[in-house]
Amino acid sequence: MTDTRSVPDETSVELEIGGMTCASCAMRIEKKLNRIAGVTASVNYATEKATVIAPAGLDTAVLIAEVEKTGYTAAVPAPPAPTAEDATPEQADDGLAALRQRLIVSIVLTVPVIAMAMIPALQFTYWQWLSLALAGPVIVWAAWPFHRAAWTNLRHGAATMDTLISMGTLAALLWSLYALFFGTAGMPGMTHPFELTVAPSDGAGNIYLEVGAGVTTFILAGRYFEKRSKRQAGAALRALLELGAKEVAVLRGGVETRIPTAELAVGDEFVVRPGEKIATDGVVVAGTSAIDASLLTGESVPVEVREGDAVTGATVNAGGRLVVRATRVGSDTQLAQMARLVEQAQTGKAEVQRLADRVSGIFVPIVIVVALGTLGVWLGLGFPAAAAFTAAVAVLIIACPCALGLATPTALLVGTGRGAQLGILIRGPEILESTRRVDTVVLDKTGTVTTGRMTLTAVHPAEGVERAELLRLAGALEDASEHPIAQAVATAATRELGALPAPEDFTNIEGRGVQGVVDGHAVIVGRASLLADWSQHLPSALAEAKAEAERQGKTAIAVGWDGAARGVLVVADTVKATSAQAVAQLVGLGLTPVLLTGDNRAVAEQIAAEVGIDEVIAEVLPADKVAVVRRLQDEGRVVAMVGDGVNDAAALAQADLGLAMGTGTDAAIEASDITLVRGDLRSAADAIRLSRRTLGTIKGNLFWAFAYNVAAIPLAALGLLNPMLAGAAMAFSSVFVVGNSLRLRSFRSTAVDAQ
Repeated sequence: MTDTRSVPDETSVELEIGGMTCASCAMRIEKKLNRIAGVTASVNYATEKATVIAPAGLDTAVLIAEVEKTGYTAAVPAPPAPTAEDATPEQADDGLAALRQRLIVSIVLTVPVIAMAMIPALQFTYWQWLSLALAGPVIVWAAWPFHRAAWTNLRHGAATMDTLISMGTLAALLWSLYALFFGTAGMPGMTHPFELTVAPSDGAGNIYLEVGAGVTTFILAGRYFEKRSKRQAGAALRALLELGAKEVAVLRGGVETRIPTAELAVGDEFVVRPGEKIATDGVVVAGTSAIDASLLTGESVPVEVREGDAVTGATVNAGGRLVVRATRVGSDTQLAQMARLVEQAQTGKAEVQRLADRVSGIFVPIVIVVALGTLGVWLGLGFPAAAAFTAAVAVLIIACPCALGLATPTALLVGTGRGAQLGILIRGPEILESTRRVDTVVLDKTGTVTTGRMTLTAVHPAEGVERAELLRLAGALEDASEHPIAQAVATAATRELGALPAPEDFTNIEGRGVQGVVDGHAVIVGRASLLADWSQHLPSALAEAKAEAERQGKTAIAVGWDGAARGVLVVADTVKATSAQAVAQLVGLGLTPVLLTGDNRAVAEQIAAEVGIDEVIAEVLPADKVAVVRRLQDEGRVVAMVGDGVNDAAALAQADLGLAMGTGTDAAIEASDITLVRGDLRSAADAIRLSRRTLGTIKGNLFWAFAYNVAAIPLAALGLLNPMLAGAAMAFSSVFVVGNSLRLRSFRSTAVDAQ
């Protein structure tokens, strides 16, 4: 796995790029920035951003100046964007209104021009001059953004898609003006039929105003729907950024004061009432409640929290009043980290996109050469100038590589955005390639396949002892202990019986158990040897239950009171309810699951059998997990690793694909390629399915974009495509690519659906 994070003597800079109109623009800016010593830049046409890895001492102004010399604008992004309700119409609109206005005017003026050109019955005397009056503003004013961009690029010695559009539409207008004023096209009673293909004719008797106006309108429509779709594609990230609370009731001197969340500092204590969002990441210092994290993680079941439990900003308090101490604020919160990961993924490039960029970068000059060659060949073969000109214009218009530039970024925008909604954070587009090749998935046991928490799994009372009595006395005594095993017993007893009595004379015997007085009974809970010291020996039935539990790798606790052993409690780290289903889904994706744990083999094999895993690697020290992953790779396997602990971080980094449970540690998340915000292993299968589908969408988009150009350019050069239809087809290809990408919004999570 390649680590793309910057080294200490480098810094990552993000720039907002203005004035880009196609993939060729992005390619030109990228080339210019990469010529600066020590700079590695990636420019994304869909997000209109440049991600630059530059030497630490390099002034950002140098980067901005380089972009401006290329003919575009660049700026460091402003602070976090205002939310939808605070945004001004200009900010929310993002230039869409101006584009819509040009499109509406174009449609109104172009429809009669096309109608007159296509329907001879509408060609009244001097209709051609009305066509000029209507088409002129469309080709000059409505297409002005194309002409301006073409001129800017020409001054910098470059050609882009706008060059093709501008050349094609202006050529149609200028030829029509020549035919009207100097040829026979302006004569009263002039008519000509509309044809789908190029037909030999007298050049001076034909006008192409419907071509210029029609192409402009179709391409403006394509740009408008493309821009609107791009906004929809980025909606998931904007929604993520808007999840947070706007205000918070902070406690200052015991008095509640409402302040903007941005002013909250680490260590501040704030109040969260039922129904309110938690303002930032923190720890509960008072109160109990249930937290609804569905907006952030997709997890529909609320999580119970009490004093000492960590809570995440942007989740909703569904129960009682809480007082929370802020532990992370601003850009350090989990919400901000999620948004950052999503944005990084959306602004990067997959390997397949780099190929498309290289093609589109040289595509426009080649098309211009092909168009000029078409013109020359037609004239050389003795065809009329009008037919030669029409074929050349059709080549210019049909070849715009817009769909190539949109193929990858739109799929990434939608795919990573949908992932964020489902609690799946993909670090970068290159990760998509890894998910296709993975054939083995290594699952860390504790916290990944199992809950990572001790749970009471069995209660064995001695003959004549009530289960409830056994649980009540043992639970009351264990409740006074902080040990995880003791807390598992106390939690189960409280859940089943309610409030427990308070113990007296409580004593903790280090490493062996606890003793004390509960309701007048002298109670001992711990190892069997501790009870034996007090001559409380386990009867054969309890001894056998204890031995069976230990054979399964579980922990057995002996309980005695009033001079006799009264029962055995069995505690274990239990398998998550969804783990077996998750393993089955991973197998269904063609992956071989491997269980990796530091526990003894008996425990590991018991859990592996429970979830359906055949291959077990047990008794592995934390430091040796990397070696296990490396050994599997040396066997020729492409390995994915799923883990959640600090001791998993190195193995996650070594794996070809690292997936970290979001319920785990920051170190594991930082080392991973994909973060699963929910602690549900089914999310790992969802992540791989979503990544593969996104990659498949990218490849499908690129195939159709390439196939479209490969098929359409020869047709245009042979005179089999009318330029206006070529413009419509070119616009449709871009809209098709964006629409195909938007289908990823329908991706469903099996983890969420099953709840």
